[in-house]
Amino acid sequence: MNIVKRLYDWVLSWGNSRWGGLALFLLALAESSFFPIPPDVLLIALCLGAVAHSFRYATICLTGSIIGAMIGYAIGFFLWQTPAGEFTALANWFFANIFSEESFHNVGNLYDQYNFWIVFTAGFTPLPYKLFTITGGLFHINFTMFIIASIISRGLRFFVIAGLIWKFGAPIKTFIDKYFNLLAIAFTILLIGSFFLVGKLL
Repeated sequence: MNIVKRLYDWVLSWGNSRWGGLALFLLALAESSFFPIPPDVLLIALCLGAVAHSFRYATICLTGSIIGAMIGYAIGFFLWQTPAGEFTALANWFFANIFSEESFHNVGNLYDQYNFWIVFTAGFTPLPYKLFTITGGLFHINFTMFIIASIISRGLRFFVIAGLIWKFGAPIKTFIDKYFNLLAIAFTILLIGSFFLVGKLL
């Protein structure tokens, strides 16, 4: 936990740097494939420091996240298993440090049923997005669908945060810290549920 706290503080420190935009891009890229701290932390800090540039920072964050998602997909597609079907040393490192093998297989089973929606849910909610980008590559889900779902979900997440800060300024930070993830989960459940309901009615 101390390591994660130090990483969190280090990420926040870039909010006061002239290289904050670049740091945000690299953080969003890394978080989509291996880094544990979500880019929202730095996105909020940068938006609060320059409210007028909130949507520019959201665009930077989205761009980095989508490139990172492509890297995660490539890791799963090319580097996760040997030709004999065994896990590589890289895969075993992820299991030891990033997410469990059980979680990995559980996500693989979800892809069989939901495809677009599981990528969307992972991109918009607090679920570990990197787990879904890598499994997406390993299980060879449709790449175009994967990218579209990622752009929509990540874009919604980052631009909603940026929009709230642009509209309300610093007072909204406490609300975002406390309730944004819960609201994101509720919104996703309602959205997916409505589509399934429409599908049943038609």
